[in-house]
Amino acid sequence: MQSPSKRWSHSVISCMRRALCSRRHSVWILLVLVLVCIAFQTFVARQARHDKVSRVALHQFTVNKPQSFSLDYILGNFWSNSELNPEPLKTEEVNSQLQNSAITISHFSTKRNSKNTVTKSRYTSTSKHLPFSSIDRKCRAETHIVFLKTHKTASSTILNILYRFGESKNLTFALPLNKNSQLFYPFFFAPHFVEGVSSHHFSEFHIMCNHMRFRNSEVAKVMPRDTFYFSILRNPVSMMESIFIYYKSIPAFHGKRSLDDFLNSSRTHYNGSIVNNHYAHNILAFDFGLNNNVTFESPDLNKQVLNAISAIERDFHLILISEYFEESMVLLRHSLCWSLEDVVSFKLNSRSDHTRHKLSPETADKIKKWNALDWKIYLHFNATFWHKLDTIIGQQQLEKEVTELRALQTKLAGICLKDGGAVDPSKIKDAGLKPFQYGAAVIQGYNLNPDMNNQTRAKCEQLIRPELQYTDKLYIQQFPEKAQWHKQGLNTGHVWPRDHRHFVKRRFTHLKMPQSALSPHNKTTEP
Repeated sequence: MQSPSKRWSHSVISCMRRALCSRRHSVWILLVLVLVCIAFQTFVARQARHDKVSRVALHQFTVNKPQSFSLDYILGNFWSNSELNPEPLKTEEVNSQLQNSAITISHFSTKRNSKNTVTKSRYTSTSKHLPFSSIDRKCRAETHIVFLKTHKTASSTILNILYRFGESKNLTFALPLNKNSQLFYPFFFAPHFVEGVSSHHFSEFHIMCNHMRFRNSEVAKVMPRDTFYFSILRNPVSMMESIFIYYKSIPAFHGKRSLDDFLNSSRTHYNGSIVNNHYAHNILAFDFGLNNNVTFESPDLNKQVLNAISAIERDFHLILISEYFEESMVLLRHSLCWSLEDVVSFKLNSRSDHTRHKLSPETADKIKKWNALDWKIYLHFNATFWHKLDTIIGQQQLEKEVTELRALQTKLAGICLKDGGAVDPSKIKDAGLKPFQYGAAVIQGYNLNPDMNNQTRAKCEQLIRPELQYTDKLYIQQFPEKAQWHKQGLNTGHVWPRDHRHFVKRRFTHLKMPQSALSPHNKTTEP
């Protein structure tokens, strides 16, 4: 017979075993219930997403279906509630105006064939896949965009298009740090060049489009993974003439009375290591982050060309051609799933005709040899540009949309612009709309019609606002506190806090940024 103490201990042990078993069963039951709840929530969430996708797809189809882009529809949207809402152009009026245009549709077809000197079948494209391949396919407007702004390629006009679209949709721009106009070009891009990155001011950026030297791995750290990348090229021959006038003060052009003088001595006197001399040699390749010190005589020219083309096609979804700007805008709007209204524009940052110089065939040949890398890149992407137009849009639809785009631009010019076109800077009445003047070039701007209501004037002013003024405006909207601090700093002479000043001295001691066109002195001696 057990003693009382043993019986007591045995009872305690039995109670503990029962308690433990009971708790273990409870835990298992609780775990099963949790799993059932998770499975049920997952099912409900998937069903909700499926319903949402179905609704979005239906909505997208409904939105994009009416994009026949009739002028009645476009102008009605653009100038609704305006006192100057005009009567739509009749077909006869459109045709009459287009007959006076410098580039008619038939002329466009002829130029296309003469320019497209590289056989299309010669290249197998490895570029990023465009979002859709026909104009009737359902699509969603792209809002994550990187535009590599190249030099002297009509890129300022595209910048204005992106600025207007982003501002109208309340998108966030990846603007340069400390209210600069460029992302610390000519240095390779780095994330901390963007205002708000270090402070995590925004959860995401939508559009990056200011001048930079491209580096894909660094840009990808700032922009979302589904970002659409595009850029624009220009014939290196005409571009070199423009660069010689605009950047006349760089060391490479010092003492050179003409472009021929520079080209004749470039092989022996050009020094690519001197700051800002990169403007004078394969500037397109440089902007894309490639090695630009390549000439026609370089033994590895073909290898450099293939590597450059491969890198650009890998990193960019679309490359446009400046000489065919209207066709480029039609292709861009299809690629981004935008409306024709979104890509209408007036030419910005353009030179006056009296500062342009016609080049001889001999000079053109010298440029092609000196800038051999740019020339080969241009030939390749000129060919792929037309191939994409043919496969994505088709010639008949392209001609139709180019006609509508020109007619819309003509109509807007009649509404917005005094005298209907660009004027020299000395004739611009509003100092806030004067474009930045630099080098020997005379950069033209616009005067607005005086008889407009406030809403119409605001829309017209967006179309002609110069790059520096528009960048300042967006910076103030995105960073009002920093903008106010910059304004106070300018008044007191202390623009940067100590940490930013050391940052710039340490990393950008030889970089000279252009002064703002809003300052009293809008002429500089360095680019």
